[in-house]
Amino acid sequence: MRRERVLKRMPGQCPVPGARAGGRWGASRRSVAGLMAALLTVLGLLAARPALAAPAADPFESFNRAVFSFNESLDKAVIKPAARAYTDTMPELFRLVLGNFFSNLSDPWIGVNNLLQGKPLDAMSDFGRFALNTVLCFGLGDIASELGLRRNNEDLGQTLGVWGMPSGPYLVLPLLGPSSLRDAGGRVVDIALDPSRRIADGGEFAAFTAVRIVDLRAALLPMDRLAEGAMLDRYTFFRNAYLQRRQHLVYDGNPPEPSE
Repeated sequence: MRRERVLKRMPGQCPVPGARAGGRWGASRRSVAGLMAALLTVLGLLAARPALAAPAADPFESFNRAVFSFNESLDKAVIKPAARAYTDTMPELFRLVLGNFFSNLSDPWIGVNNLLQGKPLDAMSDFGRFALNTVLCFGLGDIASELGLRRNNEDLGQTLGVWGMPSGPYLVLPLLGPSSLRDAGGRVVDIALDPSRRIADGGEFAAFTAVRIVDLRAALLPMDRLAEGAMLDRYTFFRNAYLQRRQHLVYDGNPPEPSE
């Protein structure tokens, strides 16, 4: 009978190589995938209906569709094959470690945005996550989640939305994908303040970013078939999904009722 290898560690100790990939260490990655699956299912139903004020939100549709087509071609030719090769060749444990490392780097800036949005308790959780995972796990594990410090999702675009700035026209950015005028400005600052710039610069930062993109795309591979089955027009689906998702994030899941 095949003996299953399990992770042996004391309470509060970081996971180490040899752990089961299906343990709590990988819970955060699986929860992200589960959330994306649920989101795509719901948004697939919503996208079948005309989005509220969609034409007014997309005055640059011709330009956006051209950029969207470019991004789709690049994904099909380069990014998606790289993500598949990464998934097929790299052990799941390695991918979990790398995903935790990237997530850990994001926590301080998420905390800053929570402070700017007037949510000090969430900010303390973000800074606490970074401190615990960095000191105890060198950023390679997610012991903070085991201790009840959940990971938040905040960026400067959301902060500007909380401050009352409208999203502005929908905008598709080369390589970066769906955005809006407000969120595009926020992304410039997000990228400029990316903590990974402190550990890599120039060509190293470009390589670091490429690995980060492939890792993120690999996490979304299971959603491809679901997304393809849920849409008639990929551009319209992703536009509606993005705008609705961003509104959901700005209002922390409680957006105001649309006016008649």
